[in-house]
Amino acid sequence: MQKGHGKLLKFVIVLVIAGAFVWFLILSPMIQFHKNEKTLEDAARRYFELNSSQLPTGERVKTLSLNTLYKGSYLKEDFKIPYSSELCSLEKSWVKVRRENGEYQYYVYLDCGMMSSSIDHKGPTIQLNGKEEITVELGEKFKDPGVSSVVDDRDGKMDTKTVTVKGKVDTSKPGTYELTYSASDSLSNKTTVKREVKVVKVLKSMVKADLGKEKNYKGNPENNYVRLSNMLFRIFGLDDDENVILVSDQDISNVNFTKIDQWLEEVYMTHLTEEAKKLLVKSKFCNMKINENNLDTTKCTSYSEKKYVSIPSVVDVNLAENDEGNFMKPSTMSWVANPKNGKEAYVTRAIFFGDSLGQDFYLDDATYNYGVRPKLVMKGSTLITGGKGTQTDPYTFGETKKAKGGSNLNTRYPGEYITSNGYLWRIMEVMDDGTTKVISDDTLGTLYDRPMAFSYRGGKNIKYDTKDKDSHAYVINNKSSEYIDVSIFSTHEIKIPVYKKKIVYGEVSKYNTLKVKLSAPSMYDMFSAQSLVDGYEAHSYWLCDTAPSGERVAGAITDIGVPVNQMIPYYEQFGIRVVGFLKKNTVISSGKGTYESPYKLK
Repeated sequence: MQKGHGKLLKFVIVLVIAGAFVWFLILSPMIQFHKNEKTLEDAARRYFELNSSQLPTGERVKTLSLNTLYKGSYLKEDFKIPYSSELCSLEKSWVKVRRENGEYQYYVYLDCGMMSSSIDHKGPTIQLNGKEEITVELGEKFKDPGVSSVVDDRDGKMDTKTVTVKGKVDTSKPGTYELTYSASDSLSNKTTVKREVKVVKVLKSMVKADLGKEKNYKGNPENNYVRLSNMLFRIFGLDDDENVILVSDQDISNVNFTKIDQWLEEVYMTHLTEEAKKLLVKSKFCNMKINENNLDTTKCTSYSEKKYVSIPSVVDVNLAENDEGNFMKPSTMSWVANPKNGKEAYVTRAIFFGDSLGQDFYLDDATYNYGVRPKLVMKGSTLITGGKGTQTDPYTFGETKKAKGGSNLNTRYPGEYITSNGYLWRIMEVMDDGTTKVISDDTLGTLYDRPMAFSYRGGKNIKYDTKDKDSHAYVINNKSSEYIDVSIFSTHEIKIPVYKKKIVYGEVSKYNTLKVKLSAPSMYDMFSAQSLVDGYEAHSYWLCDTAPSGERVAGAITDIGVPVNQMIPYYEQFGIRVVGFLKKNTVISSGKGTYESPYKLK
């Protein structure tokens, strides 16, 4: 019997404990919660007893938030979330009042974390027609797809005409526009849904609208400039797939015709940003052979295999000609893609001199170095994110972002500009040791006051030797400090190329290793060709390339931007354009990295 009483006692204890748990964890908080609901309703009634003029009329609904009743001292106690010192939501908790059948009805919603009132407190569900994000081309007509349905838990299916729409879309201006759709149920529970409409400039559409019935630009247009991978290009026109053909606005380097494809793949393409490469299309480029009888052709009869990059063809140059000029003819001398044979090829230029005056193309030795202007094909669907297409404000595509002030220079990209020492510089590449290789955009000094180096050493080879006072290397290494602060540069070990007989890309005989702060650029470096921007005074300069052939072979660029492709006469003089390695702790203070707004350094 005592054993039975023991079991009963244990059962009673367990029952009491379970009941206590149910009471304290569930029933008591629930009872208190419902008391709070009643207290909140009573507070709202007192409010309207004192402010009867604010009672809603007709079918309108008046909402009082818990916060409003607290601030008006209509409530004395705080409503707290069970088992917490945190208050119930002041803004989400409310009392709504509406006149129904001649009497005012009160609806209470109290939001206390895990506990909330069962009254309808959610607005209707708005279903849009179409997508929440829509892209519209600049100038295209936009019609709002509108609303598909509106359904409320309490009121059921509602008329879509009850939805209000705020916001406008101006397709004459690029940008992101927002449309806001709002609907409320019979208790004024409101729902808003947003739709984003992007008005964009699509590259091919802009070009098509500008060209009309033409396939390419002609003359000297002022609105066909783009910046891609921090380099300036001109839009030539559209291909048959409505992709956009781009041609570099300047020579990037000077290369032997026979080695152009190799240089473009090994040097040029490796300096494009990865994001820019994603915007390119592999294409076939004109590569037919020509001669003096068909230099005026506007039809191509032979094409390369598909690839990403080439150079302009004779056909391109001819198609761009009109009475206003020809933007495809550079101020320098640049190769075109069509050779005469395996030994000779053609260059083009805005104005030829001497016996070739008035010509469009000039035939020369295919192993000589002349300008290379890369030609690319860009996806026509690419979106223009900025710019007006002018030289100073070219179209941009957002594939590169400007640096933030305080960031390190060695996080930046080839092609970007910086300013320091009163000179403009261009980033060539970031080195593995964290230094940034840069090239001065111009020669040091001014047209009338600049350091010059002479091709002394009569009868001997011209060497690039920093210890030889007769070498241009000595002048560059020892005289540059008179014009710029060389302390910002790191002493760097460089390899000076020495060629076999001619300066030919890829045919280096040996490298001489030097430790210097500044050096001359190499013939095949990125951005080593003469930079010719409007208003630029052309200056000659030495290169570091030499060949021990006994014929005084050395690299140099003349005042008119043409490389020296033959023996350099005794006592010939050229200016100094320098390459250096900015220290790895170099920091950007401001700027956009463009020619017009270069980065300033701290």
